[in-house]
Amino acid sequence: MMKDTEKILVIIPTYNEANNIRTLLPLILQKHRDIDVLVVDDNSSDGTAANVKSLKDKFGERIQLIERPRKLGLGTAYVTGFKFALERAYDLIFEMDADFSHDPEMLPEFLRQIKDYDLVIGSRYISGVNVVNWPMSRLLLSWGANLYTRIVTGMPIRDATSGFKCFRREALEAIDLDKIDSDGYSFQIEMHFKVWRKNFRVKEIPIIFIDRCEGESKMHSGIVREAVWMVWKLRIQSLLGKL
Repeated sequence: MMKDTEKILVIIPTYNEANNIRTLLPLILQKHRDIDVLVVDDNSSDGTAANVKSLKDKFGERIQLIERPRKLGLGTAYVTGFKFALERAYDLIFEMDADFSHDPEMLPEFLRQIKDYDLVIGSRYISGVNVVNWPMSRLLLSWGANLYTRIVTGMPIRDATSGFKCFRREALEAIDLDKIDSDGYSFQIEMHFKVWRKNFRVKEIPIIFIDRCEGESKMHSGIVREAVWMVWKLRIQSLLGKL
């Protein structure tokens, strides 16, 4: 059960998200006084890190920043954030995008649900299709990728590629983070599968996903190809007991 004193961290990876991060961080920190934020920035050229540092003047240690030397990918950014959270004794750890596709107003609902679960996933597909501003081609790609993942792995998660979620620290501690080297869709699938296969309690809750208004999408064909192969890798590792 969730304790009143549990420490909460939201991890936000960034690459050229200066305008978004300047708006998003105050929205989270002013409305949720018990939440801290870690930004993992991949050497953005647009001043993202500088904007984060300027906000530290107001919010102090509730904002942390890790600056990496180059663009190293979403998966390694989150692994870096997970290790930071575990080392500093955070109990509840969020993944969240910087581009407002993930609504910060949903954070309290995640915290209500996580009281009885080990991983709560914000799902675009648990109650119909809740995606705004995507072209049909991308929507079909995402929906199809999730159907493919369920068929190959047997994992009963409708949105295995979701990047908006909350982990209990115990779920992350049970995973060898040094062996996580996937990215994008593939990273999300891998994390969900390993938590599920270790018999942690997983819950999906409906969210409305709104495509970014500022900046450019980080989606590319290589991320999709990696996810296609990752599901078979996970299934084989599971069968061999090597997860």
